[in-house]
Amino acid sequence: MAAGMSSCERVWVALGARSYDILIGSGLLGRTGEFLAPLSLGRRGVIICDSHTEPLYGRLLQAVLPETEILSFPAGEGSKSLAQTAALLERMTGLGLDRKSFVIALGGGVVGDLAGFVAAIYLRGIPFVQVPTTLLAQVDSSVGGKVGVNLPQGKNLVGAFYQPRLVLADVDVLRTLPQRELKAGLAEVIKYGAIRDAEFFRELEEGLSVGPRMVRRCCEIKAEVVGADETETTGERAILNFGHTVGHALEAIGEYGRWLHGEAIAIGMCVAAELSVKRGGLAAADAARIRALLAKRGLPVRVPAEIRLAELLPAMRLDKKAQAGRLRFVLLRRLGEAVVSDAVTEADLEEALRVCR
Repeated sequence: MAAGMSSCERVWVALGARSYDILIGSGLLGRTGEFLAPLSLGRRGVIICDSHTEPLYGRLLQAVLPETEILSFPAGEGSKSLAQTAALLERMTGLGLDRKSFVIALGGGVVGDLAGFVAAIYLRGIPFVQVPTTLLAQVDSSVGGKVGVNLPQGKNLVGAFYQPRLVLADVDVLRTLPQRELKAGLAEVIKYGAIRDAEFFRELEEGLSVGPRMVRRCCEIKAEVVGADETETTGERAILNFGHTVGHALEAIGEYGRWLHGEAIAIGMCVAAELSVKRGGLAAADAARIRALLAKRGLPVRVPAEIRLAELLPAMRLDKKAQAGRLRFVLLRRLGEAVVSDAVTEADLEEALRVCR
């Protein structure tokens, strides 16, 4: 660990030559230069952020990284597109960035996914660093190297596995997060307890507050799973998508504007919990606990009455877990233990949607 890092909580993502640190703590943003120094990045770089994070943190970060330029784009899931990718690449070319340059992704999940994808394909790959500014990004999307953009047909259909050199999670920035965004991030936190750590799930039920402990435990779980299955070759990494098959489909039919990602995933987890009772062996009482915790933390738990299975199926069949058009779901055997299953039928799904309305 480099000098000055001792005040941070550290999670190591073990991926051989692609291994990296996740640093979690307060007051880290102003020390970014100190944390980047051991990485031997090039002198010139860009800070990619959106119209929300630029005024909040863009200039602050640029002040401690003086040889960077800020590239900003309109906030929102709609910017996670091939068109915005091309616009950023052209601006980077215009700045004369070369293979020794680097990218800082400053923002939430959209920024991290888009900036990481741009870094992965610019000059066949330049280093990038994740500086997540939302709870969802700090506990989930900034870790693990999945980068990419959406197509109109579905979410994250174009992308790559491309690991950051460092993730810097400053929990102080969460103070400026709108309450709706904070609640949305809690959906992914609850997911981690559900799939991997029943004791952590119980802590969340008891009211564990947002802070370094929460962020660290989620990152530890994700690091374990990603370390065992970086590119989803064994299937273990797919358990991270609990609730995402239905959740991503909801986002797609809502044109990425009706629900925040975490809100859609919360509804998807309720459906997946019901399916787990039918096909995974989960106790009905534990499915009720999942739904109750999501509701307690201010997240939606009901499928809107107007949403029909026929609307969801096309997007669900594009889900990356699907095989030969057959739906595959992440189900729970019990709290803390998840599996991937292709046993779910359309009739099962219809019933689960009905129960969750």
